[in-house]
Amino acid sequence: MRDIAKEVYSKMKIGSVAWIRPVAAKGDTLEAFQSARASAEALEQEGLIDIEKIQRQADGLIDAIRIQRLA
Repeated sequence: MRDIAKEVYSKMKIGSVAWIRPVAAKGDTLEAFQSARASAEALEQEGLIDIEKIQRQADGLIDAIRIQRLA
């Protein structure tokens, strides 16, 4: 499975903000997207990003993560 959080991070400029979301055209599913949180948290622990918001659906599944690139 591809690392969506790392892909979004690599396309961002320092200081910019972006939403990480699953892309159906690339084969992402909402269930598989749940691992993006762990990847984003790893980037946050390295000091590369700040997780600003985690958006969830009514059933509790994560459907979007808002991040800011720090480095």
